[in-house]
Order: sequence, then C-alpha cells, then structure tokens
Amino acid sequence: MTRSLRIQYPGAYYHVTCRGNEKKVIFTDAQDKKTFLEKLSLSLEIYNVSLLAYVCMPNHFHLLATTPDGNLSEFMRHFNISYTSAFNRRHSRVGHLYQGRYKSFLIDSDNYLLRVSRYIHLNPIRIESYAEKSIDDKIGILLKYKDSSLSGYFSVGKRKDFVNYNIVLKYIGGDNRSGRQEYRKFIELGIDQKTEKPLESGKGLGIVGEADFVQSIKEKFLSMEASEREQPALRELRKIFEPDELINNFAYLISKSRGDVCQRGKRSVERSMLMELLYRFCRITQPEIGRLLGGIDYSSVSQARKRLRIKLENDSQLKKNFDKLIDQLIQMSRGKI
Repeated sequence: MTRSLRIQYPGAYYHVTCRGNEKKVIFTDAQDKKTFLEKLSLSLEIYNVSLLAYVCMPNHFHLLATTPDGNLSEFMRHFNISYTSAFNRRHSRVGHLYQGRYKSFLIDSDNYLLRVSRYIHLNPIRIESYAEKSIDDKIGILLKYKDSSLSGYFSVGKRKDFVNYNIVLKYIGGDNRSGRQEYRKFIELGIDQKTEKPLESGKGLGIVGEADFVQSIKEKFLSMEASEREQPALRELRKIFEPDELINNFAYLISKSRGDVCQRGKRSVERSMLMELLYRFCRITQPEIGRLLGGIDYSSVSQARKRLRIKLENDSQLKKNFDKLIDQLIQMSRGKI
C-alpha cells in the first residue's frame, strides 16, 4: 500500500495524530506527559510551528497546528524521535513507540478549524465507558481533564505558553471574555452531537475542507498538469510580499488608490482579486484580510473569493488578466517595474 502524499506549504493547517504501537500506552504516568509536553514545546520553537490545540490520551495524541514555514514533516520527525528516545530511556526499552508514521489531515482553516479543534477537545469523553453519562457529567469530565489545551480556552490563568489560543478564538469572537464564553458554548453544543466527525471527509486524499478548497489544493499540489514555470514563480511571490506591500503594488498596477481598493462596501472584481492574492501569497487568514480591507468579516471575504473563482473558471479573458497581474507583481518584486 502506497503512502499518502504529504502536502506542505507555508501557512498550512493540520490535524495530526499518532497511536501507540500495537495500541499500547504511550504515557504511563504524569512524568511521561510532562516530558511529552516539554519535547513538544521545544520542537515547536525549533521549527517555528504554532500549536492551536492538543489532547493526550492513554495510547495516542492529537495536535492541531499551523506551519508558517511549510515544514510539518521535519517538525514531526524531530518531535517523535525526541519523545520516543526519552520514553525508551526512562522505561529501559528499545524499538518503536508509535504504530507507523504519524497521520495528518490538511485543514481548510476558514471552514473547519473550529470543528476540528472541538473534535480534539472532546476526545476525553468519546470513550465507551462514558457513553451513557449525562451531558452535565461529560462537561464535568472535560473541565477536570488536565491533559489537553481546553482549559486554556476557557480561562487565561490555565494557559500553556506553547499554545496559540488566538487563532481559533478569532473565528468565534476573539480572544476576550466574550469569545471564550462563546467557545465554551460551542464545546458544550458538540457534546450532544454524537455523529460529528469532521475528519471523515478527508479520508483518501487527506484534505478536510469545502469543495473549492479541496479543488484548489488538487490544482496546486496534486495535478500532473501544473505548469513547471508557474509554480516556482508563485512560491517566490509568497516569500517576498508583506500584506501592505502587496496592497500598495496591486493598487498601483490597476491605477487606483489604496483607499479605493480597501474601501468597505465595494464589490468589484479587482477587490476580490486582491483578497485572493492576499490569501494565497501573504500567509494571512481571511479574518486578517477582512480587517485590512475595511473591517469586513471573514465570511464576506470567503464569499468574494468564491465568486471570483467561479468567474475565473468561466471567463478566459478575466483569467488572463489575473495571471498577468501575478506576473507583474513578480516583476515588481524583482525591481523590474
């Protein structure tokens, strides 16, 4: 059986899990868990990976992370080897700790990040012995469970310094009292949704997302017909431009002021193009794009980008103009315009 392809690029989001070899425990006591988190924290720092959520179960773990440098494989290799070595030394054992390679799903952050974070945080009550317990009992179990990032989402005082809580919370009100309360309601609502399995759609390709996100990833990373010339150019553009610089250069190329293209309420094709370029090449999320373009919400950005993709598919001249803009931006980055 062939291995699934690891899709890696700057700013990607992943759900990652590892299970103990032969389903055996990977934590025997609190000291093992402490060592696990120490090794995790160090690997996050070394590889510049941002951890959004985690849970440690007796024989497996789950992580939700984003990789600004597109280096999930390097990060996981270092982390898994580090913890396995420490575990083996402490317990005077040799050999594999985990059952094969880690498993990962590429996540459509704007549509699935909240649900995947909830899936991870609800793991402690998704066991057979708790199946008949009441919702109140399950909430109590979650509140007392120490081996996950959930408590830090409810209380600032219970946070771990190696977890980035802000990214998930900004999709539900922000990292403030109101946002934390909304996230708690979101978690409690999920307790009674026994059938919610957000990762099911990712089986096969390993991509969890809406159809347009999956199609975009296929075209960029899985298509055998992708242009050999275009791909290096896109990677170069992604590395060079900061959001403000891209906005200014884009406005110059279409002969409009920055104020015109960023003005709230506009629904021009050019504005949608700018949203798409910022999302593709500046490593920022749709909420951040919304703030840059007049303070609109992320769903408006998502809808504008979706409308643009449909137009690009059906209007060859528009697609040609959009590709020309990308080429011009690349030339500007090289100082040739």
